[in-house]
Amino acid sequence: MRNTVLIVPGLHDSGPAHWQTWLQAQLPEARRVSGIDWHSPIVSSWATAVRANIDRSPGAIWLVAHSFGCLAAAFAAADRRDRVAGALLVAPADPARVDLAGIRAGETTKLIEGVEALLPDAFLPMASLVVASSNDPFLSLDKAKYWAQRWGSGLVCLNDAGHINAEAGYGPWPEGLALLRRLQEVHDEPLLGPICDGGRMPKRSERTLARLRRATRIALNLS
Repeated sequence: MRNTVLIVPGLHDSGPAHWQTWLQAQLPEARRVSGIDWHSPIVSSWATAVRANIDRSPGAIWLVAHSFGCLAAAFAAADRRDRVAGALLVAPADPARVDLAGIRAGETTKLIEGVEALLPDAFLPMASLVVASSNDPFLSLDKAKYWAQRWGSGLVCLNDAGHINAEAGYGPWPEGLALLRRLQEVHDEPLLGPICDGGRMPKRSERTLARLRRATRIALNLS
């Protein structure tokens, strides 16, 4: 059975000039995650959709996520360790700037509760790479290093790459495809030597996504 590369865009989806759209066109096994309201950044809803796409996709799953999609991918992957072989997490959104209602810190509405505390707090249960930029306006390099260490991910740092999106000049991105291929080659080995601490996520008594969904219902007064 063939594998699946599941593309998980960020807020407002990835347009025709975005590297994720280019990557999808390069790979016959790639498909874009469906069932997401791209203009409503509620992490629990996005993560539920990503998990549903994982469940109905053939073979081992390779997640290729960008920005806000990285947060949803991390939640979904933590609950599907038996299906997800690897994750390429490019320019993750800063979870400290996102709350359970999707309202970002710095806007006029006060942050309800950040998703940071609910994200997987140990190594992700698959090979993973975090790709970060030295001048990303949405996540500092220090924070990118923190999340890479927390998740046991390899870290690739790009100089002056902005948010690693179409606006920053990342349309066709052969280097991104090469990173995915590299990840696929080493997913059964300690990942990428000195730039990563390999490891496995311990079993948890409660699924990560279930915790997120319950907290979101409480924050939105839906329970």
